[in-house]
Amino acid sequence: MRDPYEVLGVSKTASAAEIKSAFRRQAKKLHPDANKHDPRAAGRFAELNAAYEILGEDKKRKAFDRGEIDAEGKPRFQGFEGFTRGRGQGGFNSEDAFETFSWGRDGFQHTRGRGGFGGFGAFEDILKEAFGGASRSGRPAGSEQEDFARPGQDISAALTITLAEAAIGAHKRVKLPTGREVEVKIPPGLNDGQTIRLKGQGLAGAGRAGDLLITVSVAPHPLFARAGADLRLDIPITLYEAVLGAKVRVPTLDGAVELAIPAGTSSGRTFRLKGKGFPAKEGKGDLLATVRIMLPEGGDAELEELMRQWRKAKPYDPRKGMG
Repeated sequence: MRDPYEVLGVSKTASAAEIKSAFRRQAKKLHPDANKHDPRAAGRFAELNAAYEILGEDKKRKAFDRGEIDAEGKPRFQGFEGFTRGRGQGGFNSEDAFETFSWGRDGFQHTRGRGGFGGFGAFEDILKEAFGGASRSGRPAGSEQEDFARPGQDISAALTITLAEAAIGAHKRVKLPTGREVEVKIPPGLNDGQTIRLKGQGLAGAGRAGDLLITVSVAPHPLFARAGADLRLDIPITLYEAVLGAKVRVPTLDGAVELAIPAGTSSGRTFRLKGKGFPAKEGKGDLLATVRIMLPEGGDAELEELMRQWRKAKPYDPRKGMG
């Protein structure tokens, strides 16, 4: 193993605070969850942990500086005085030096002989603090990286899209509660309230990271209303278009089309435009366009006189039979 000072990137005169800060910085950079496609990441992370295990405890650091233990924390049996099976020079215990670091599916693992970690506040606590997790000393969680001893946790987020984006699909950026932003692919035909799951995009932990759960809302459209896979739309037409017939442009989600209004069309009549609705598993729905006869704003004296003559000459009752 390399010199622990070199691994942490600090000088031999570095203070305890500088060593701790260097470890925190390197741990975030070298953590295997942040380097999932690098097969050497676990080895570098274990080397970093082993280096801090030596330099992070005052007694072990002094023992290493005196040459009593090597870069792996193992005792050197030749070349220094006062070493015994129990406490040696400086109060160093040989059984404290045999420790193993590994990274597997259960996350970071640390094993040792007898004894505790000494006086630097528990190695796991330093890792938890570096990644924002709650430690045994009571520090609160508040970061995207969580306690390595716990499994990964899911994150929930919300996103609002337009009806057109829900129909044809889109790429949207979502800001997570952690402050991080991710790009989300919206598949065509997404329904209001549907959840998109992005595996492994949640909080890290022991083993696999949690998932990101994004609940998608579809904003109301100013023209269209959904009815399952069908879309409904009101089309305003003039009185003379209803009487004489006309061709009018009708908007759809993928561009306007022309609709033929037959002569004598009553207000409320609905026309079905095949395949112009919302995409679904069974195929695209239809667009149901309902005509609404609109009279000119402000009234018209000539039209009113014409209607009075019409009422006298050709009266009719469209409500006949309704009681």
